[in-house]
Amino acid sequence: MAPRASWKGALTIGALTCPVALFAAVSTSERIALHLINRATGNRVHRRYVDSETGDEVGRDDLVKGYETKDGAFVLLDLEEVAAAVPDSDKTLAVSTFIRCGEIDDVYLDRPYYLAPAGPAAIQALALIRESLDRRKVAALARTVLFRRVRTLLIRACDGILIATTLNFDDEVRSSRDAFKDIPGHDLPREMHDLAAHIIETRKGHFDPSTFEDRYEAALAALVEAKRQGKKPASPSRPAEGRIISLMDALRESAGTVRGATAARVPRVKTSGARGRSAHGRRRAS
Repeated sequence: MAPRASWKGALTIGALTCPVALFAAVSTSERIALHLINRATGNRVHRRYVDSETGDEVGRDDLVKGYETKDGAFVLLDLEEVAAAVPDSDKTLAVSTFIRCGEIDDVYLDRPYYLAPAGPAAIQALALIRESLDRRKVAALARTVLFRRVRTLLIRACDGILIATTLNFDDEVRSSRDAFKDIPGHDLPREMHDLAAHIIETRKGHFDPSTFEDRYEAALAALVEAKRQGKKPASPSRPAEGRIISLMDALRESAGTVRGATAARVPRVKTSGARGRSAHGRRRAS
């Protein structure tokens, strides 16, 4: 079954216009969906809106939106008024500027989409845009109305295709200072750096997302299948709790410099008196 486009419109760069479509690059539709069931009847239950004070059921025609103020009062908004606040869409993905690929901090990246031609006429134009972005090592910033909001998208060339990623708004991104302001800096001994470097070198690998395991999803699937077959669900395994040792001893053991050390078990680290972290080093888009 062919995927359904999340958005269709026209990509514009100056006088250049071509029909394009956005396809969601990430989906959670394959996850197990659970419903609320009446245990006594085995039937699904439905949600009803109830007044929080009177307990009376509220009909759909009587529902309005409300914004709660600091003093606890509500500013009421009709659904039509809320709908009127949605910006008009001309179905145009308008490129405004080009930037270096590594210029955007990763915390601004939101949701990725595949940017594909929406017709034969756009194939050559998108190929030209993709190859030009790739050769110049730049990305394009574009805006459009997506899901009722004006969104900025970062368009990049990646492995022979174009990926358009929505960007978080600036007021949505929190400063790293708040997370790290109370963490003091430390001058770490040379041996710690050498041990850490050795661990990294001996455990180098390659990015392989097929090895990622959603343990919750797997356990939930096993639970559903066991109950469907009338079997007793298996008890979930619990990881063994490692002993608490110092940071230096943990590094030495992980690096295999302590007699009897094994790489299979990584102990919990006692961080008191050995906390060290730089302000932040967030990875940027490439």
